[in-house]
Amino acid sequence: MSHQKRREEAAWKSRKEQQNPHGKIKSFKELTEENDSTAK
Repeated sequence: MSHQKRREEAAWKSRKEQQNPHGKIKSFKELTEENDSTAK
């Protein structure tokens, strides 16, 4: 594999790993606490 191809794949992987379009994913506990506070 050429160095260019390797660099392109590494850049693509890092971009894919950094994507977080909807913000931080909340844990189930955080979701239930949030739901309890809005239900009152």
